[in-house]
Amino acid sequence: MVNLIVGRKGTGKTKLMLDSVNSAVNSEHGNIVFINSGDRHVYQLNYAVRLIDASEYAIKTYREFICFLNGALSQNYDITHIFIDSLLKVVDDNIENLSGFIDEIDKIGNEKNIKFTITISADKSELPENVYKYIG
Repeated sequence: MVNLIVGRKGTGKTKLMLDSVNSAVNSEHGNIVFINSGDRHVYQLNYAVRLIDASEYAIKTYREFICFLNGALSQNYDITHIFIDSLLKVVDDNIENLSGFIDEIDKIGNEKNIKFTITISADKSELPENVYKYIG
């Protein structure tokens, strides 16, 4: 239940994601969450989307981000889709640890029936091969 949108900066990943977020509001029957570092997209999102500025929480590692996500999910059982924009700006961790993080949120998504869509500003060749199966 994880979809990665991967590409260098300026390739249209965020635009694609914002369109997907606003479309999900109309098609999904639950709460939609958009997480990024900063609030620069607040006016581009449908008012029904829950925007979380991760920079307010000083998330350093993928493990901390997993804990953060589990905390959010424990407070709202109606979340059906979580969008994470610019993961490498949200989490200040080594890209080699990305594979374990993606596998962990895929597990969470499957257990709780939640979709995750994540943008990563990097070339596919820079990512661990284990995450290629999640690139959409």
